Amino acid sequence: MNVLSTRNRLLQALPPGELEPLLPKFERVQVQKGDVLWSVGHPLDFVYFPEAGLSSNVAVMSEGRRIEVGCFGQEGMVSTASVLYADRAPHELLVQVGGPWLRIGIAAFRDALRNSPALHGLLLRYAHTVMMTVSQTAMSNGAYTVEERLARWILMAHDRLEGDELSLTHDFLSIMLATQRSTVTLAIQALEGYGAIQARRALIIVRDRGMLCDLAGNSYGPAEAEYERLIGPFRKTIRTTTATSSC
Repeated sequence: MNVLSTRNRLLQALPPGELEPLLPKFERVQVQKGDVLWSVGHPLDFVYFPEAGLSSNVAVMSEGRRIEVGCFGQEGMVSTASVLYADRAPHELLVQVGGPWLRIGIAAFRDALRNSPALHGLLLRYAHTVMMTVSQTAMSNGAYTVEERLARWILMAHDRLEGDELSLTHDFLSIMLATQRSTVTLAIQALEGYGAIQARRALIIVRDRGMLCDLAGNSYGPAEAEYERLIGPFRKTIRTTTATSSC
């Protein structure tokens, strides 16, 4: 079935004249929670543009330890390595929350890059924001507490998922935060104590986004602001009685 429209924000940023002839080259596939779509070194046969859900790029160490280095949803695409003409996956691709994705074969994708300067420029700008996110993650892991890093990561997930209920397990969060599951549990309890979230089994409910922003501090925001400057709207807003703003 031909793809005629999309909810992927990155593709929506293309001019209509560039997007309309591109969409029929895609097929729509469904990914499920827990899917590993490729591992490190896997040939990049397809490029994906999520329309919903949440997934992670995960670095895998030689002893098997896994650490998230970036997450993405309908604002992004994978793999940016394809935009840079690399042919192998640098990270594992792990689906945390499933949903529909658009998929295009690598040969058709490369043809589209050659034939559409607008697409090529857009995806290079997106790759820049991804590199900023990776650097923010490195800074966060080295300079911020687990509670601050958890607040940042919940904000990132909140931006990418609909609603305030985030289907996230402690096991997933331990990978995301590069720490033990027991440490994640204590950090979740701390954020609950501030009234920022409510935790249930395999579920985190955002109660006070403004509090999460305060807790995350400067670990969250620069990469998201750069995406909005270069591509388009992204972050969820904070609503108060007097104003609406992003953090």
